[in-house]
Amino acid sequence: MLAGSRMASFILNFVNTMLNRVKLALDSPSAGAVVFGVHISGHLFVEVLLLVVILFLLSQKSYKPPKRPLTKKEIDELCDEWVPESLIPPIIEEMRCEPPVLESAAGPHTIISGKEVVNFASANYLGLIGHEKLLESCTSALEKYGVGSCGPRGFYGTIDVHLDCEARIAKFLGTPDSILYSYGLSTMFSAIPCFCKKGDLIVADEGVHWGIQNGLYLSRSTVVYFKHNDMDSLRNTLKRVTADNKRAKKLRRYIVVEAVYQNSGQIAPLDELIRLKEKYRFRVFLDESNSFGVLGRSGRGLTEHCGVPVDKIDIVTAAMGHALATEGGFCTGSARVVDHQRLSSSGYVFSASLPPYLASAAITAIDVLEENPDLITKLKKNTAILRTGLSDIHGLSIASNPESPIVFLILEKSTGSMKNDLQLLEDIADWALKEDGVFVVTSKRSMLDKCRLPVGIRLFVSAAHSEADLVKACESLKRISAVVLRDRN
Repeated sequence: MLAGSRMASFILNFVNTMLNRVKLALDSPSAGAVVFGVHISGHLFVEVLLLVVILFLLSQKSYKPPKRPLTKKEIDELCDEWVPESLIPPIIEEMRCEPPVLESAAGPHTIISGKEVVNFASANYLGLIGHEKLLESCTSALEKYGVGSCGPRGFYGTIDVHLDCEARIAKFLGTPDSILYSYGLSTMFSAIPCFCKKGDLIVADEGVHWGIQNGLYLSRSTVVYFKHNDMDSLRNTLKRVTADNKRAKKLRRYIVVEAVYQNSGQIAPLDELIRLKEKYRFRVFLDESNSFGVLGRSGRGLTEHCGVPVDKIDIVTAAMGHALATEGGFCTGSARVVDHQRLSSSGYVFSASLPPYLASAAITAIDVLEENPDLITKLKKNTAILRTGLSDIHGLSIASNPESPIVFLILEKSTGSMKNDLQLLEDIADWALKEDGVFVVTSKRSMLDKCRLPVGIRLFVSAAHSEADLVKACESLKRISAVVLRDRN
């Protein structure tokens, strides 16, 4: 009896002690809170309680519906409700585009919808499309080799005419060696990732065309852009990326530019670029697609135009679908640069080689250029005539370099929207084609193109254009732009 009384007294004292301690904890200043001026006590107790509840809920098994096979009706309903994810993004109105279809060769004159028009939309700079000697060269090559090669260069796709073409290009440019690609854009897609790898540093002009952009993306290198054709911006960028990066001196570093920019018609100041390259110890990757066969006294490109030795440029690429009026592309430079691509460049290793008749045509085109240097003189004269005729065009201004074969017209006053700017320019181009038979194009870019330079009307000048063709284009564009842009003063 005494023992039971003592036990009951002990339990009662223990409970009272615990209650006092809880009360003391709840009444302490640290256990209280003031919310919107109202004192709330015991929030620690509430928090502990919530923590216990959360731990309890997390420890419980999630509810699973009882397993049973779906009925045929349920399966049919699920199939009817299922909508597969689209393979392509939705087609919006600005994606819908039906470019004019050419019904004859893309020479200085061509046929569209049964009507002969003056063609300023093709980069036929030397007017070699349809040239008699190129046609004869292609015909004889077709009779000897057939149409295609049916194999990559490293797997029995190398034909003697490929080696002849590579040697001819190297001799013309004064480089040790060159390498052929079967497609112009694949030259940039492949050559850039061939040399530039993950972790490398690339400083590129913000105005480079999409082929170069894609090569930069595939390289997985760190890419930093500088302002378009702005050597001060390039200098500051080179200084910043080398000063801020302690590992910069140990990285492979490249400057990537175009000789003549397709998106603006500007010409890169190569002499200044070389000075910066040597000062900050970068390599230069130069795309001469729109300058090869065009710039320089004999058409050897930007190096000849600026008086810079070609060996100052580490890697030179070019598409052959412009001045040479054939297809494919090439990369030229030192023997080590070329040999590395034969083993490591995806476009060369895995693509069927250039059809032999196109390689033969490229050799002949270079021969024609060397035999007729007046083609370059005529091209420069035509460019000057067109620029002079368009110098006072209403609402538009010429953004391209005077030496560039691309005459690039942009709006003097932008609407503030690239879409609206492009629509105005397309109205001018469409009207010129329909009303006056002058075929010009806008610099409309694909959804993948990241270039943000102002859009414009791009005229490709050819040595084959007559003075009458140039005058007709000037008069048409001036008259139409005055009407379309009349209300935008």
